[in-house]
Amino acid sequence: MWLRKIQNPVAIRRCAQKILLVYKTYTARRFLSRALSGLVVLNFLALCMSGCEEPKLPSPFHANDVTGKYAQADFKLVDHNGKMRTLADFRGKVVLMFFGYMHCPDVCPTTMADITLALRMLDKEEAAKVQVLFVTVDPERDTPALLAQYVPAFDASFLGLWGDVATTAQVTKTFGVSYSKQASKTGYNVDHTAGVYIIDTNGKVRLIAPYGQSSEWLAQDVHLLLALH
Repeated sequence: MWLRKIQNPVAIRRCAQKILLVYKTYTARRFLSRALSGLVVLNFLALCMSGCEEPKLPSPFHANDVTGKYAQADFKLVDHNGKMRTLADFRGKVVLMFFGYMHCPDVCPTTMADITLALRMLDKEEAAKVQVLFVTVDPERDTPALLAQYVPAFDASFLGLWGDVATTAQVTKTFGVSYSKQASKTGYNVDHTAGVYIIDTNGKVRLIAPYGQSSEWLAQDVHLLLALH
């Protein structure tokens, strides 16, 4: 071999060290190349697997689909006729529930009027399967007696619901509704979450229609929810 031609021991040692360095460098590069190739393959497989997952279809509803988010949501409130109510009382019907208060200057009466119009867009058979509930977030002023005058003014079938301060706080928390008093020249107003909770015939919250959703869209969502059940 050519190493035998090198008589100087020091030169032989240096030559051997260079050969070892080249070998280690080659081995390291080869390992790194294989590792990177492996990562590329794994990423490719992960991409393929993700492509095999069933695509999420868009919601057929106009309102926000919140199925499962309020699975345990319920209430125990007094209606404006003095009867204790829970969601179970309305099984078999689609419930449209709105949290508001009687002294509300704009959002509440507008939303209630939109709900009224939406129900009139349904045929009589469908409308008979819908229950509208108005839950007050101002129990100190909105007594059941006053709710009995205010809520049915929109439609005789609508029900106003009332609970004391503690009960109101508990129910609103369950449904993710926030509210707070704000001082005004006439006393106070109540800032609150504005949206219509749409509950299916099994008593489960399915949709939340944001403030301003048209009556047409609301009627279409109710029609579809009734058709699905």
